[in-house]
Amino acid sequence: MLQCSINKSLCSSTQRIAKALYSRFFEINSTPMSIKKQYLKSRPVCKVALRVPKEAAGDSKIIHVVGDFNDWKTDATPMKPLKNGDFTCTIELSTEQSAYEFRYLLDQKEWDNDWEADAYVPNVMTTENSVIQLAN
Repeated sequence: MLQCSINKSLCSSTQRIAKALYSRFFEINSTPMSIKKQYLKSRPVCKVALRVPKEAAGDSKIIHVVGDFNDWKTDATPMKPLKNGDFTCTIELSTEQSAYEFRYLLDQKEWDNDWEADAYVPNVMTTENSVIQLAN
């Protein structure tokens, strides 16, 4: 995880370069992080499946998804650990909102972004939040 406190544009560029290198490495060597969306016809909801691969999770025992959809509560949305070492969860997001910001919290101490996010936006901690964009 990259944490920058110098210059937001430099931080953003550094994170994008790291993301590209990470993605290229894991394209060859493993399953990348993923965000899969399923829009429901019966309700204005999108089910979003999130996956953090073992390589990104490292030695983490628990990972939480923290974002504006759960009021940034650090223990509200735990991910399920899989036997292969990946973590996954599915969240339901209202399509009445077009975008949601979030981050992963590993072992209640380390923040990380989803490197397959639709976008990234600066946050008050001088890093960036991942963004899920929905069609509404």
